[in-house]
Amino acid sequence: MSMIKGVLFDKDGTLFDFATTWEAWAASFLERLAKDRAGAAHLGAQIGFDYHARRFAKDSVAIAGTPGDVASALMPHLPGYSFEATIDLLNSEAANAPQAEAVPLIPFLSDLQHRGLRLGVATNDAEAPARAHLSSAQVLDKFDFIAGFDSGHGAKPDTGQLLAFARVIGTAPETIVMVGDSNHDLIAGRAAGMRCVGVLTGLAERDVLEPLADAVFENIGHLPGWIAAQDT
Repeated sequence: MSMIKGVLFDKDGTLFDFATTWEAWAASFLERLAKDRAGAAHLGAQIGFDYHARRFAKDSVAIAGTPGDVASALMPHLPGYSFEATIDLLNSEAANAPQAEAVPLIPFLSDLQHRGLRLGVATNDAEAPARAHLSSAQVLDKFDFIAGFDSGHGAKPDTGQLLAFARVIGTAPETIVMVGDSNHDLIAGRAAGMRCVGVLTGLAERDVLEPLADAVFENIGHLPGWIAAQDT
């Protein structure tokens, strides 16, 4: 088996804990958008978010979908908003969402770099808020590659972002690990010919991820030991 040379991370639910980051933020965002609690609950239902319980459904479009998917679900209930304006609103609001790191990211990513690994991010979020979140965590400079759904490579579960990362770092897909919290991440990884690791800091449960993954961990903190074991 080829030595691992690169690690490509999903963002939400992988580098950052999904529920801690997004569930409280979603409630306040929907309140601002709808102006009242009843409207917020109605909008939340369109994207698989229980406003009263402050919880996303496991099949919510917001989990693995793009801002375009979320905008499409909300638009019929936002009179006066165009598709482009809705996406712009989602992106600008998302850029300000406080991120809860799955593990302390600076030492974690620095350790991977010291092992000689090249690092990337492939998210179905837009690129601008993704960069804002990584910058806020002071880890933007740790990554050789950052792509969102709007970066020109498509979105997962298609393989465009993944293969673009392989090209940027100049290595074969089989020497890269795709790390993510959803089946979109792992389906894309498998299709691209990469090794796949699932993490449980999103909303998908272990039994959903295991059939698609080489390993499933509680969080990304277990990754360095697993990589070291693959290379021995």
